Amino acid sequence: MYSFGCENKKIEIEINDPHDHRSLPVILINCDYEESKLISERLSELNCPDHILVIISGMNWNDDLTPWRADPIFKKSDPFSGKADEYLKFITDRLLPEINSYLNSIGKEIEYYALGGYSLAGLFALYAAYKCDTFRRIASSSGSLWYPGIKDFVLNNEISSNVDKICFSLGDKESQTRNEMMSKVENNTIEICNHLKNKIKAAYFVNEGNHFKDPDLRTAKDIKYILED
Repeated sequence: MYSFGCENKKIEIEINDPHDHRSLPVILINCDYEESKLISERLSELNCPDHILVIISGMNWNDDLTPWRADPIFKKSDPFSGKADEYLKFITDRLLPEINSYLNSIGKEIEYYALGGYSLAGLFALYAAYKCDTFRRIASSSGSLWYPGIKDFVLNNEISSNVDKICFSLGDKESQTRNEMMSKVENNTIEICNHLKNKIKAAYFVNEGNHFKDPDLRTAKDIKYILED
């Protein structure tokens, strides 16, 4: 495990390579630090293909992972600032060169980059696939695709030509909420996935439970899927 700080974010690089490959896919995940340990354990339990896992923690979820400004969804919650473009630029221009440098120093080459995440991080992963050509594989695990305007954005824009595989997952009870906005998550996710099936390999998986059930396992299952050829 190699860790470093970068602009108030904590970065951890974990190489899962028992077969000692020269070249490996690199999967970036935005998540809380404690959650990252569980995701790593689940990936091992699932016998995920060999890979390099990069965990980014310390971001402001409501600001850095949202594509544009939006009102809060609950009365006492904070609004969404919509700074995903700035955060994506930090990843591509500032963070990736650091990752590349470290991996080169230990003799590892990057086969391709993938991006995943849960909840708002799943929303960000999908959005990033439209805003840059960096990532080949995308995993949106219980992604916040209820977010105002995201479905129209996807339907009216082109995903990066570099993306060849994407997956979405959702709990079967996530849309069962009194919140009018969040209740749209299932329909939006299915419609977005079906739309992308016409362009790339896209899959939708249903898990048991609400949004807060087994986020580490759901994330790990989706990562395994996108890393499999």
